[in-house]
Order: sequence, then C-alpha cells, then structure tokens
Amino acid sequence: GGASPPPPPGPARPPPAPVPRSSGPPGRSGPVRVWASSSSSSGVAPEPPLSRRLAACPRRARLVRQPPWPIPPPTARRRRVPWLHEAASFYQRALLANALTSALRLHQRLPHFQLSRAFLAQALLEDSCHYLLYSLIFVNSYPVTMSIFPVLLFSLLHATTYTKKVLDAKGSNSLPLLRSLLEKLNANQQNILKFIACNEIFLMPATVFMLLSGQGSLLQPFIYYRFLTLRYSSRRNPYCRTLFNELRIVVEHLIMKPSCPLVVRRLCLHSIAFISRLAPTVA
Repeated sequence: GGASPPPPPGPARPPPAPVPRSSGPPGRSGPVRVWASSSSSSGVAPEPPLSRRLAACPRRARLVRQPPWPIPPPTARRRRVPWLHEAASFYQRALLANALTSALRLHQRLPHFQLSRAFLAQALLEDSCHYLLYSLIFVNSYPVTMSIFPVLLFSLLHATTYTKKVLDAKGSNSLPLLRSLLEKLNANQQNILKFIACNEIFLMPATVFMLLSGQGSLLQPFIYYRFLTLRYSSRRNPYCRTLFNELRIVVEHLIMKPSCPLVVRRLCLHSIAFISRLAPTVA
C-alpha cells in the first residue's frame, strides 16, 4: 500500500548553441556574425570578433575603411545625364551661328564700315544688327529655352524662302507635296512673326526673374531692354509694336469687367502706364 518511487532523472540538456547577431561596423554594408558565447559544446574555439581580425590584417582593415572602387563626388553624381551638357553646347552653337549670320547680313546691308556715330545709328536701324545683339546677350548666359525660338523660327522662314527659289528654278511642277507645305508656311508667316514678337516681349520679365534667382547677370535686363526698344521701333518688322498694342487692348478689356477685383485692376493700370512710359517714340 506504499507510494511508488519517483522516476530517475534524465540526462542533462546540452548548453544552447551560440546565437549570431548582426552588427554594422562602418565601412561594411552587410551583416557580420559576432558570437555571443565564448564556449561551445562541441569543443571548437569560437570565431574571434571583427576588431581582432582587422587588427591582425591591416590590409583588410584598410580595404574596409576605404573601398577599392572610386566614389564619384557630388558634382559628378549630378552630371549622370550627359545630354544636358550637350544640350547647353548645342544652345551656344545655335546662338553663335545666328550671330554670324546676322553679322553677314549686316555687312551686306552696310558694306562700307565707318567708325562714326552716324554709321552706328544707321546700323542700329537694321534688323540684322538687332539679332546680332540678341545672340550676344544670351550666348554666355544660363540656357533659356524661350530665347532659342526666334532663332529657330527665323531659320525656318529663311529656309522656306530659299527652298521655294530652288523649286522654282527646277520647274513649276517639281515636288508638289513640298510646294504645298511651303505654301502653308507662307500663309502662316504673319502668325509666326507675331509669335516671335510675343516671345521677345515675354523674355523681358524672364531676364528679370533670372537675375532675382541668381542665374543671370546684372546688366542682362538693361541690355535686353535696349534690344526690345530697337525691335519696337523697327521699320521693316512692326510686329513687336503691334503685339504691344494688342496685349494692352486685351488686358484693358479684361480688367474693365465688373468681376475683376479692384486691386488687380489698379495693378494692371499702373503696369500699363509704366510700360508706356518706357516705350520709345516712333517717328
């Protein structure tokens, strides 16, 4: 009737295996195994820590601190897109080509150069002199997409005129498809010239914004204002003066509506009066 004896104790459990933990020392991007226990049940010596291994091998420590591959500087990382630099180079080439073309046309209009005030006043009346000054204004400045539109469109108009002369020399029925395209361009020539004049007008506030943002020079708005006054008083191309008048009429029509706020109306009227005082007198 007595109680049964307790069961015999079982075999002792082995100690837990070493648990690896991740450590991110400077100079290494991947995890490194560092043993948390200094003893092992298998009797194998534990792996020494990373600091001792690096101290034993100075070359490996130098490679960890300084990787063998070159790290590009921040300026080189910003230049990963090579076509941006090439676009700026093509931008300058286009303006330089326009400057050379304008200088050649100015020489054709005024072949006898004279170092006098009368010759300079006569040269400033020519459109080729205006666009020579235009190219010199923007050739060394920060690239502005708007400044390339007049060069492109004038080149298109000149190419249209020359191509039409070549087709007339070959025959009246040569390349009818190309002739129809040239006729459409000639029909829209006034609209193209108005777009060029509008682009030249809105480049004036763009130069001011470039100066305020630190991307333009201090003299650029004043020199461009002189160019704009020359285009306003041009005898052969009155589209800049026409666009100024049309823009004034449109703005006055919009601000005279009852829904226009009084502050906006006063601001627009003061701006129109200020621009009218800056406009040159045209004979």
